[in-house]
This record gives sequence, C-alpha cells and structure tokens, in this order.
Amino acid sequence: MTIIISLLLLASLLPHLTFTAHVNVGIVNGTKAKRHSRPYMVSLQAYGHHFCGGFLISDQFVLTAAHCWNGLNILMVVVGAHDLRDSKSSDHIRVKSYVPHPKYKSNPNRHDADIMLLKLEKKVQLNNKVKVIPLPNEGEDIKPDTACSVAGWGRLTDGSASNLLMEAKVSIMNNTECRNRWGELYSVSQMICVYGRGGSCFGDSGGPLICGNTAVGITSFGAQHCNSSEHPNVYAKISQYIQWIRTVIGNV
Repeated sequence: MTIIISLLLLASLLPHLTFTAHVNVGIVNGTKAKRHSRPYMVSLQAYGHHFCGGFLISDQFVLTAAHCWNGLNILMVVVGAHDLRDSKSSDHIRVKSYVPHPKYKSNPNRHDADIMLLKLEKKVQLNNKVKVIPLPNEGEDIKPDTACSVAGWGRLTDGSASNLLMEAKVSIMNNTECRNRWGELYSVSQMICVYGRGGSCFGDSGGPLICGNTAVGITSFGAQHCNSSEHPNVYAKISQYIQWIRTVIGNV
C-alpha cells in the first residue's frame, strides 16, 4: 500500500512524467552509502513522502531540479538523514522560497535549465552530519571518462523504494555521444550525461552528480527503463548557472 501511495503522490507532483524523458529518475545497481558520508544530501518531501533529492550549497540554500516542484505543494527538506525512517537523527525544515530557473519555467517540457534554488525557513546547523558541497567554477567542463558518483533515496534495481541512502559510481560520457543518444532533447552546453553499471532512477531527481568533491550536475531526466545504455541519464550542468545561483542567493 505504501508503494502505491508513493507512486500516486509522485504522479500528482510531477504531472509531466512521460516516456523518453522520464524526469525524476533510485539508484540502481548501487551500494549503501556509508552513514553520513554524504552530509550535503537532502531529501525533498511532501506529505511525509520522499520524492526528490537535493543538496546543500550553503547553510540556508538547497540546489535541486526545477521539475521537483509543481508550483503548489509546500515542500519539506530533510537534512542530516541516512535512513529516512530515523527522524530523530535528521532535521525537517520547511522551504521559505522556491526559485526555479526562468528558462525552465518558460518551457518545462524541454528540460532546459532544470535547476532550482530553495531557501530554507531557517539556517541549518553545520556539523559532521550536515555540510555543504562545493560547486564548480563558472563555465568549467568535465572531461569524458572522468570517474564520478551519484546518490539518492530513489528506486532500487527491483523497483522497490529505499529508505537508506544509496550510491553508485558513474563516468562522464562524451558530449557528442550524449547528443547522438538523445537528439534535440540534449543540450551540449547545458547538460552532462553519464555511463556505468549503476545510476539514477525514479526518486533521485534533484540529487547531485559528484566528481571529486564537487557537485557538477543535477539529476534531471533519463529513459523509462532506469540506467538505460541507449538513453543515458542526463544532468543539468551546474557550471553554466553559477552567475544565476550567485544572483539568486544575493537577492532572495
């Protein structure tokens, strides 16, 4: 029953879920993350249900995917979590301001600029369990075949939901190959795609693509079959939005 409710909730939050670009793409073929090894990770929740990921970039701002908010629901951000069932070890903070990128708002079906900043109602207390993650330099590119990773509380290989934070190793795919696989949906300048045995799935949207200790991408969309070799998972390229991020944080 819980799984059915979660899926119905997901559908109501993200009405534009369709085939080829299935937004809100759990970690498949991954492993359990070491407890609090990724202290920047947050769970976005509505009505007590996880549906998207995100990550702290300051003590009051979370970066996530624009498609993770339908413009209506009041979202809760859970910080310091590992097991989502363990509410005592995490902090639940309401979102004060939602700032999706204006280019996404003007044409959400194209998945361009699938990036959003969330300002929390209060600053988080940074500690060993709650930390921020650095962002790339403006315009910075990641070389093909660079070893990176993704993480989230999304669907597992068997389709079940995960209460534990999962992670998987991935590698950056050549931009030309990404474009060949996705066609016009893929923007060479604004997106990154990856390959690997494991990867993102439903419920991981908004979570970070991490290379080294830097968040270089935001989980955006993928194929209906998670971690498809024909249609690799796609991430919004954060380095293209650094100036916008700085502007929003300075003004909100």
